[in-house]
Amino acid sequence: MKPDPIALTGVRFLGRQALDFTAEAGRMGIFLAASVGWLLLPPYRFSLLLRQMLFVGAGSLSIVLLTGLFTGMVLALQGFYTLQKFGSEGLLGPAVALSLVRELGPVLTALVVAGRAGSAMAAEIGIMVITEQVDALQSMAVNPIQRLASPRLLAGVLAFPLLGSLFNVVGIFGGYLVGVQLLGLSAGTYFGEMEAKVDLADIVGGAEKSLVFGLLVTWICCYKGYTCGHGAEGVGRATTSAVVLSSVMILVGDYFLTSVLF
Repeated sequence: MKPDPIALTGVRFLGRQALDFTAEAGRMGIFLAASVGWLLLPPYRFSLLLRQMLFVGAGSLSIVLLTGLFTGMVLALQGFYTLQKFGSEGLLGPAVALSLVRELGPVLTALVVAGRAGSAMAAEIGIMVITEQVDALQSMAVNPIQRLASPRLLAGVLAFPLLGSLFNVVGIFGGYLVGVQLLGLSAGTYFGEMEAKVDLADIVGGAEKSLVFGLLVTWICCYKGYTCGHGAEGVGRATTSAVVLSSVMILVGDYFLTSVLF
């Protein structure tokens, strides 16, 4: 009995996809190991790190704060009327704070910064690749991963928790504006219940999430830029792929981190 050619084609396709996925994952792992390893070796370029910190952190601050403010306001508006049905509107403060600190703060901060800074990282490195600037660095005995990827990786790990913390603070303030100033909830109830029910472990867990997301976003975006195809089309595809894959990995990673941390 001859094998079904359609089924055989499907098996070949799945096998090819599995091999491509495994090879790509291996290349990304090697790239990450090299980026982290070069952080530990001289020369230490602190000026590059500070420049990337300013780009990732200060450059993304306005959009992160704006997103945090309206996220907190929406949470308070929806949460107040939902809790009011059960006579529990006094729990609005901890509901807003826990939603922000545990989930929305780290996740939305990472998604916003991935779209703003991550795409720029991928595009910048990709343009350097196709214009042979990376080859020029190698000809001058400068390791391109140490110069281009390692500072961005460390900057993301340091900047994301700071941005996430500011997101949470502004979001809680936005919840205060709606819950207390607009809907008439007592300020003492809002902050008192929040203090009683939000633990240090919640804050630390959210910061750890942001740290992991910072690593994921910068790693993926730097890798996609470093391995982009030829021409402007290659840079565009690399940038799109970097943002999409970063966003997916943030959401997938959030599930596993939540199951471990909380």
